[in-house]
Parts: sequence; C-alpha cells; structure tokens
Amino acid sequence: MASSKEFVEYIADQLSGAGEITYRKMFGEYGMYCNGKIFALICDDQLFVKITEAGRSFWPELEEAPPYEGAKPYFLVEDIDGRERLCMLAAETYKELPEPKPKKKKAERKKNG
Repeated sequence: MASSKEFVEYIADQLSGAGEITYRKMFGEYGMYCNGKIFALICDDQLFVKITEAGRSFWPELEEAPPYEGAKPYFLVEDIDGRERLCMLAAETYKELPEPKPKKKKAERKKNG
C-alpha cells in the first residue's frame, strides 16, 4: 500500500521546526529531507528515520524495522503527534548524517556512462 500525500504533508508539518523539510516521491513511497539531507522514509503511512547513535541516545525506546522488504532497518517512529520530540529526533539525526554528494552535471553523466 502506498503512502497518502496527506500523511506525508502531516509529517512534514510536524517536522517543520527541525529545518527546511522537503519530500520526494520515490517508487510509490516518499523520502524525507532535512536541509537537503535525506534522513527518513515514509512507507505505508509509517515514518522510518535513519538509525544514528545520536538518535538512539535521544530516543532509546524506538524500535527498529525495515521500511520495505529487503531494506536495512530504520527507526520506526509510531508517536508522530509529539511535534517537539520529532523535531529533536530529526535535528539529532541530521547532524550525524554525511553531506549529500554533489550531483554530476548532465554532460558529465553522458561522458561517463
């Protein structure tokens, strides 16, 4: 079952205090970005946040689960109504994630591949 846009927009609103929150549709589900870094997935109307040590320290009760079959585990966040706690988790996770790699320009991609 694909996620509903209403659920994704609700999560984006809940996370708005963590930074610039955007989302992108990916294979029928959604990737969530904080200040340009992908930090979470929304699959089947559930929020999955990348596992980091900072996230584990901040919210140790979070369970781990794969967002889809064959995926590595993420934190499964079931308490999505606590805006402040969600924002703190997103901010802590963001700090620990690497910067996104710069995208190659179209001309470079054609030369290399």
